[in-house]
Amino acid sequence: MKEKSPFYTLRGYQNHKSSTLTASMEDYLEMIYRIFLQQKSIRVNDVANALNVKPSSASKMMDKLKHHNLILMKKYGEISLTEQGIRNGSYLLWRHNTLVTFFSILNKIDYRLEQVEKIEHFIDDITLLHMDDFIKNEKK
Repeated sequence: MKEKSPFYTLRGYQNHKSSTLTASMEDYLEMIYRIFLQQKSIRVNDVANALNVKPSSASKMMDKLKHHNLILMKKYGEISLTEQGIRNGSYLLWRHNTLVTFFSILNKIDYRLEQVEKIEHFIDDITLLHMDDFIKNEKK
């Protein structure tokens, strides 16, 4: 019997990811957390405008995030983060900022937002922690 290959397609790696949140859910949650840090009062239109999506798309995603107990929301009302939503949102923003800083140091130029947005959904926690350590050592 042939040994199973350790390689997968991109979709295969996505299917083996342990997180229950999709990349889109992570993007929305990170943005909600960003808005929360700035203004505390959040509405669907705020999120839709920040992510350049239609309010109807943002509203559908709010239902998914609510189902995962990450947000509380009244229909056409204010969105608030649950404790779990705050923890996850904080992590997602830390992950994003770590990648931004790492690539800025590595490339000696400002980061490319698109690159970070794509990579952040596939990088593991151990690599992020090593990047964070690298950043701290570079700043010394």
